[in-house]
Amino acid sequence: MVLNYIWVAFFLLAFVIATVKLVFWGDLEVFPAAFEISLGLTGVLSLWLGIMKVGEKGGVVNFLARLLSPVFTKLFPDIPKGHPVTGSIFMNLAANMLGLDNAATPLGLKAMEQMQELNPKKDTAWNPMIMFLVLNTSGLTLIPVSIMVYRVQMGAAQPTDIFMPILLATFFSTLAGIIVTSLFQRINLLNRTLLLTLGGACALVAGIIWGFSQMDSDTMNKVSTTVANILLMLIIVSFIAAGVRKKANVYDAFIEGAKDGFTTAVRIIPYLVAILVGIGVFRASGAMDMLIGGMRWCVELTGMNAQWVDAMPTALMKPLSGSGARGMMVDAMTTYGADSFVGRLSCVFQGSTDTTFYILAVYFGSVGISKTRHAVACGLLADLAGIIAAIAICYLFFG
Repeated sequence: MVLNYIWVAFFLLAFVIATVKLVFWGDLEVFPAAFEISLGLTGVLSLWLGIMKVGEKGGVVNFLARLLSPVFTKLFPDIPKGHPVTGSIFMNLAANMLGLDNAATPLGLKAMEQMQELNPKKDTAWNPMIMFLVLNTSGLTLIPVSIMVYRVQMGAAQPTDIFMPILLATFFSTLAGIIVTSLFQRINLLNRTLLLTLGGACALVAGIIWGFSQMDSDTMNKVSTTVANILLMLIIVSFIAAGVRKKANVYDAFIEGAKDGFTTAVRIIPYLVAILVGIGVFRASGAMDMLIGGMRWCVELTGMNAQWVDAMPTALMKPLSGSGARGMMVDAMTTYGADSFVGRLSCVFQGSTDTTFYILAVYFGSVGISKTRHAVACGLLADLAGIIAAIAICYLFFG
């Protein structure tokens, strides 16, 4: 409801400004292609969700859950060992990492219900609930399917060139979320399991960043795109192999997922049309230029490079609304080009974090939590870390 009021106020303000501008200063052009973009997503989205469903039937989600079990046991020390909620948490996070939103949300709601049964104060967020939600809002995703699909639709020369930057940026967002939440909850991050896991992941990421920093920009883009394409192909092959190994009906599973892809593409049409029209009016009114110009002026006062400011609308919208941030990302690629620095950075912003306030509202609201404690602060700090990391990484890869 709050997001609805925000969107309505945003649209009405922009509409009034745009109308005044139309009357006094000339023509008004509103972004016209939202419907075509949504329809163009159908094929690729159906393909990828079909592949994801095959992986799900093949037990890939269960495998990731078992793989992550020792780590998440340490991150949720208040949950009794062997409690069924542990499985729901692992399944939700594994589904999120694979981009299986349709599977992740029901699993997340189930996990919240199970944690609420253990919660000593039913109206107050329990520590495991907060850690669980921060891990969700930090947006750790191994395969940013939807973003690559949008880049295909917007005519990017190499739609997968943002794969590695998103993976790195979302890692920093998730790492920051874990550290901040652990400090609030006094979880010992120096125990052997967490130290080896997080330390090893940091060392791997540091090695990747160092390796790419030794390359010139052309070589970096070629290597990044090649690695992304190889990884995506390996994922597709491994998912199909897992389905065959489990003796699942791969064809039926793919069709089931493809149907979800078609349904998803159709379902987002009204949302994408609405938000892109609102953004088009907002941009035509001159309000977007005023906002970005003010931010650029502040940044330039410090002597910093302000090229990244034009992509900030996506980052600012992401905690509030996934569809709004998606619209900002598409608008950035339309305005500046899918292969421009701003277009790529907006994609990395979109993939580095998740919709913090929306997730908190849905998950806490589902179990009647009214006192969120440090959940919002931890979620927003993770978002901030993701934004800073995205800017730095994009300068490394595309600057």
